Amino acid sequence: MHVAHLTLHDFRSYADVDVALDAGVTAFVGSNGQGKTNLVEAIDYLSRLSSHRVATDAPLIRAGAEQAIVRAAVVRDGRTAILEVELNAGRANRARVNRSPLPRTRDLAGLVRTVVFSPEDLALVKGDPAQRRRFLDDLLVLRTPRYAGVIADHDRVLRQRNTLLKTLYAARGSSRDAALATLAVWDDHLVATGTELLVAREQLVTDLAPYLGKAYEAVARGASRDDARIEYSSTVPPVEPDTDPEGGRDPRSLRAEVFRAELARRQSDEIQRGVTLVGPHRDDLLLTLGPGDENRLPVKGYASHGESWSFALALRLASYDLLRADGDDPILVLDDVFAELDADRREQLAALVAGAEQVLVTAAVAADVPEALRGATFHVAAGEVTRA
Repeated sequence: MHVAHLTLHDFRSYADVDVALDAGVTAFVGSNGQGKTNLVEAIDYLSRLSSHRVATDAPLIRAGAEQAIVRAAVVRDGRTAILEVELNAGRANRARVNRSPLPRTRDLAGLVRTVVFSPEDLALVKGDPAQRRRFLDDLLVLRTPRYAGVIADHDRVLRQRNTLLKTLYAARGSSRDAALATLAVWDDHLVATGTELLVAREQLVTDLAPYLGKAYEAVARGASRDDARIEYSSTVPPVEPDTDPEGGRDPRSLRAEVFRAELARRQSDEIQRGVTLVGPHRDDLLLTLGPGDENRLPVKGYASHGESWSFALALRLASYDLLRADGDDPILVLDDVFAELDADRREQLAALVAGAEQVLVTAAVAADVPEALRGATFHVAAGEVTRA
């Protein structure tokens, strides 16, 4: 899979731009603020329907414009498809495939798959749990696009339930009884969507773990593949072994029962605080380093800067390897990442990704691009993209 052509209209700094691309390595070189990252951000947006740089779509629409358009010709197994998303200020976005509208914009997610390495990746290790939850959910949707709907449904239920919890704190008498009855309904919805997302995330972490160990060994000199580990930490307790002694019940339904019981146990706390305290929206991905179990420590707060970067790179490489094992090679985007790495890590990363179907690199100066990733080069300056 690779992008053969990219067209932008009123996206970020670009009024209009058309760029023809080839498989293999392409570097966009230009000073900071000239628009090189905007190009790869657009391709990544088509993949995930969100940006790796900002939390909302508003900054993606050029100042003064009402909408932005991102269109790409994507080649897969020799066939070309035209993917397009229209970002609308104050209105719902729209998506098309081969000029035909899709029923829902989210149906575009996962049709082209990207893995982005960027300076922001350090937040996966050093940032708050929301960064790691987003990492898992993005990867989940790339592997299985239908989870975009599950996540959207869960977020909607969570907002409604939190609104109800805020009203419950002040409710009295019959109005409180009615609100509690409504809360029971939203509990059902939360357990249904939350359990599906929780179980999917846990399976994803299980699938990702062996790739992470291999990737960390590759990017951290002297490391073993057993040094780096990930575990899913949930606010929903695990199912106790004696819950289903004969082992005949559906594990998902057992997990849902535990979820429901934990909601009941925490109900008074939730009403007091006006917020949902149990569910995948409060879970985390535990990242640890060290030889053996006894010497293992959390990466956050204990790892050196170099170890933290190696772990972040390993998470992205593991994502790439997992997606590749599922089927098509994802498009790799290396966004200004080499300026953040020492010489050894630059060369190691370059050697590991050089064989990908398509690699898109951004750099302030051409010298930042390692020799292993020398390919087609575009110069980006003042909104103009020119092939060297």
